[in-house]
Amino acid sequence: MAKADMMNMTGQGPGDVVLEMKGISKSFGAVKALRGVDFELRKGEVMALLGENGAGKSTLVKVLAGLHAPDSGETRIDGKPFSLGSARLSHAASIAVAEQELSVIGALSAAENIFLGGVPFRGPWTRRRLAEKARPYLEAVGLHHLDPSTRVETLAVAERQLIEIARLLATDARILILDEPTAALNDSDIERVKAMVVRLARAGHSIIYVTHRLGEVFEIADRITTLRSGQSSPPVNVSDMTLEKVIKKMIGRPLEEMFPHRASSLGAIALEMQGVTTPALPLPQNLQVRKGEILGIAGQIGSGSEALLRAIAGADIVEGGSIEVHGRAFPRAHSLPEAMKRGVAYCSSDRKLDGIFAELPVSTNIISPSMRRVSPGGLVNRRRIRALTAEVSSQMAIDGSRAEYKVGALSGGNQQKVALGKWLGIAPRVLLVSEPTRGVDVGARAEIYGHLRRLAEEGMAIIFASSDIDEVQGLADRVVTMYRGRQVRVVDPTRVTSHELVRDITHPEEEAA
Repeated sequence: MAKADMMNMTGQGPGDVVLEMKGISKSFGAVKALRGVDFELRKGEVMALLGENGAGKSTLVKVLAGLHAPDSGETRIDGKPFSLGSARLSHAASIAVAEQELSVIGALSAAENIFLGGVPFRGPWTRRRLAEKARPYLEAVGLHHLDPSTRVETLAVAERQLIEIARLLATDARILILDEPTAALNDSDIERVKAMVVRLARAGHSIIYVTHRLGEVFEIADRITTLRSGQSSPPVNVSDMTLEKVIKKMIGRPLEEMFPHRASSLGAIALEMQGVTTPALPLPQNLQVRKGEILGIAGQIGSGSEALLRAIAGADIVEGGSIEVHGRAFPRAHSLPEAMKRGVAYCSSDRKLDGIFAELPVSTNIISPSMRRVSPGGLVNRRRIRALTAEVSSQMAIDGSRAEYKVGALSGGNQQKVALGKWLGIAPRVLLVSEPTRGVDVGARAEIYGHLRRLAEEGMAIIFASSDIDEVQGLADRVVTMYRGRQVRVVDPTRVTSHELVRDITHPEEEAA
């Protein structure tokens, strides 16, 4: 049920304006991140803040959080002028932010994480007393079942995300900014977070919801504010919008086709695995992909979809079975370097952990898997570095003028293109990609899909794992669905519905029954 329908059932809905910003500008040197942005938020409202990577969303959020002081513009809280510019002032205005990168501390309990900023009572505290005080905040975010003394490191990602939000509530924040709260979650956990957002809005909290998952907007948001090139569009009611209209507001043009055409013909078998088992995959796994094919592995986090890629890539120990690339068998104890020598490249789902070197330039990232190519005889050849950087940048539509920029300073879409593009230097015959567009905006998604299809058309075999059903169904030539470490079935994505795919990866036993 849509959020608006839930609000109507209770007779409640967004009320008076609690936050109003006019003409907010912010520059970093010659870069104008915000250009006279207008923004407003009402009591009990979920306002979706949308835009491509680099549109200014993060800068606006940081201005609200007090991490950046605006260069110009005015802000009003409850109709009264208010100066933003420090975290202390934002806290005083009851503004709190849950960043995309979780800041909970695994070694502490849920209660201790909630009250990291200070306990809400005087006198000595005990773990038991702290747990009692934490329970209402856990219940507010839907964690009724959770023992407040539970160590956070034992919890699922979605539960950690909810604890992060419970911490905001413990500060008595009225304005909550949720930055990509579902980016790393699977479908069932996403539902928990969305339900929590609706509950908080019904309780009177005002929520700024930043997301690249546009489907969520139509389920939980009241209005949409779009940023493009640092400028804002007037807010619009979700009920007056369609997905196509939202995309056009975000990227300034209609997006006729998110996904490229599928393969018209396939080549010989590029990779085949038979009876493969690993510590993470005790059930035997069989898989086959052909030259020119994009094979999608659909599964929730923990389903075994990424473990399947890691087994092929040599990132996990293979205990049984066999893997062949173009008819040549891998040794069972193969490793990442061994797989790379055989023409297998692996791009993991965690871009910041092991996909890029955020503090190093684009050029260094691009050549990192291909050092032998650019340093014959062990001597670094700068001409070859420039040539390889230019070659990959051209293939992946990366701005060549940014070759010496730190990758961490680029937008999420450009970071992902670097994480993918760096593998082209080893001329892989099989490309393994986990969550290819996680945290990437709609325009960059379409671009990445196009690059993957082009690589397949050039003869590469591509296997990607994703928890995004629309992505799997729209991009793959064939789909393998996975549930709790077992393959449910192999299907033609054009002959099944998204509902059937979701059922496969969440509760396939219903089909069997």
